[in-house]
Amino acid sequence: MLPNAPGSRSGVAAKALCRLLAATITAMYMLSFVGVSLDLVAWQRASYPRCLEGRRYLSWLGGVPPGQRLALLALAPIAVVGLAWWLSSRSWRSSVPFAPAAARTERNRLDASGYWTGMPLLVRLRSIHIAIALATVDTSLLAALVPLDGAVTGHALLAAAVTLQVACLVLLCVPVPTDRGSQGARMETTARAVLVAAIGLTAVCLGYAATRPAEVPVTGSLPGYESMVAWIFLGQAALLIALGAVVLWQSRGRPIAPALLRDLGAPAVIAVAIGLALEFTAGLVYRVADFLDRGSLPIPLRPLPADAPQLQPPISYRWLVLGFGAAVLLTILVELCWSRLTLPRRRRAAAEVVAHDFPDAPAHAKPRLRDVRDAIAKARVTERLKPLPAGYPLVAVLSLGAAGFALARIAPGQLAARLAGEQARTLVDFATDLGAYLVGFFVVGLAIAGLFAYRSPAMRLVGVLWDLATFWPCAAHPFAPPSYAERVVPDLVRRTRYLAEQGKVLLSGHSHGSALVAATILQLPPETLRRVALLTYGSPLRPLYARLFPAYVSNDALREVGDRLGWRWLNLWRDTDPIGGWIFSPHRLGEQPAVNGPPGGVDRRLRDPRDVTLASSDTVPPPIDGHSRYHADDRFDAAVREQVARLDAVYP
Repeated sequence: MLPNAPGSRSGVAAKALCRLLAATITAMYMLSFVGVSLDLVAWQRASYPRCLEGRRYLSWLGGVPPGQRLALLALAPIAVVGLAWWLSSRSWRSSVPFAPAAARTERNRLDASGYWTGMPLLVRLRSIHIAIALATVDTSLLAALVPLDGAVTGHALLAAAVTLQVACLVLLCVPVPTDRGSQGARMETTARAVLVAAIGLTAVCLGYAATRPAEVPVTGSLPGYESMVAWIFLGQAALLIALGAVVLWQSRGRPIAPALLRDLGAPAVIAVAIGLALEFTAGLVYRVADFLDRGSLPIPLRPLPADAPQLQPPISYRWLVLGFGAAVLLTILVELCWSRLTLPRRRRAAAEVVAHDFPDAPAHAKPRLRDVRDAIAKARVTERLKPLPAGYPLVAVLSLGAAGFALARIAPGQLAARLAGEQARTLVDFATDLGAYLVGFFVVGLAIAGLFAYRSPAMRLVGVLWDLATFWPCAAHPFAPPSYAERVVPDLVRRTRYLAEQGKVLLSGHSHGSALVAATILQLPPETLRRVALLTYGSPLRPLYARLFPAYVSNDALREVGDRLGWRWLNLWRDTDPIGGWIFSPHRLGEQPAVNGPPGGVDRRLRDPRDVTLASSDTVPPPIDGHSRYHADDRFDAAVREQVARLDAVYP
């Protein structure tokens, strides 16, 4: 989603910042399990008889020395690292079975050689991220024991863990080709060496912790843990602001692109991703803490019993629950208000379309005309999402402020009490308490939305976002879901080349399938393209891909698809389609195209519905199809015949 800046220093810097932010997500992922296993269970809870009482699976920890206890329970986050490693390796083996046809390049072009071969880059990133995860566990373990022990060995191990993390961050910033050439092979070897060093260092750190003296004072939270959380929180906020500045620098002097998120697409999406990750981290720690202290929440709103342990999760988590939740709610409120304010304008524009399509509609068809008008107005999704870029600076500024208060050890309730008294403290603590519960409900809501993404039209947006995200090869985080296009595009290229050797080929793509076939066209050789034609329908290439990914799906890239095919390309679209749309020209049948030359003949608008009155052979009016049932339209059959005729004219 970064702006197009091939080869520029700002483009390299933006990619490096994205990968650094991805590394902070991995570190925070590990700190969430460190907070549960090392902080809550091994350090805080194991020293309170009330917490251990009646729990055989925890009571045995009371007699284990703190160092050995930490070493033993550090195996839990290490096991989580191994699980992520295994899952990512297995998913990629099953999703990308094809051998790379060529080395992948860093050019921002879908026709670049080997663009859909991301495995070399993935292997390098995966080694670095696993090393970061293990070093995070090592640093948490050593930060707790070294100040209490004071041994030279502990300080040396802590310095090695920090050095290892710095080396990983440097490797993420180095712009290297993603092929397996000499330079790429050296980087892959270096990444593997860092991973081996991280595994060895982790084993030594566990041995160091297990041999610490038994008499170690255990009070409060795990030493160093709260500071690590606060510093990562602050680093994420600073990196987000830096990425926004770099992106705006890239965009200077250029006209504002018609993008959904302007040029702040990458920073805005990463801000939301980090916010969700931090929310889940805080929610996990709070829910486990709530279970361990038998229902007493770790905030002043609900006072703990006199004999209850004084739970002390990091202050940063309180700011996370409060700050990000407030930013999300405010963004949603602004979005809803904007959608409501623009509704009359969208309805007026939709009414003009309806009046043009059905000029002779009878009076009794007015209710149906209103339904069509509302469907067209709702389909104008891009107009309804214009306030979304405001979410990025809001989240970034709130995150920076919250990180500063967290480092100063000032909780939200304390700040509210200083500014507005104890009543404000109670209100803020209630909001924090409520936010900790809402995180859990949000996770359940995401699972339900994913389950019904392709079963309910109301949840279709979830499926659209998933398809958009998993279309692209992983370039920042190696544990992201595999790209389906890395399997599909090479397969389509191979099948199309084979079929073109036998005769003529018509490639047909609906919805995200149109992006797949367009990428396929850009990978086919000229001798194959001479026997190929293209039919797309419900295509998001212009409405979504061109506006979200302008560096890759630009107007020049779309024209390149047409040029390679000799403009044997038809695109069917409807005004009622919220996902698909026109690619070059929004003109209606009989009107002059908005562009000259062959691109003006690509788009064919389909009136939807076919009519607003009952046919003599039916009992209901024709349905509003929107994004579906293109293939059931006889105009689709006419488009297929036209494309076949074009192929026959070139190759009788």
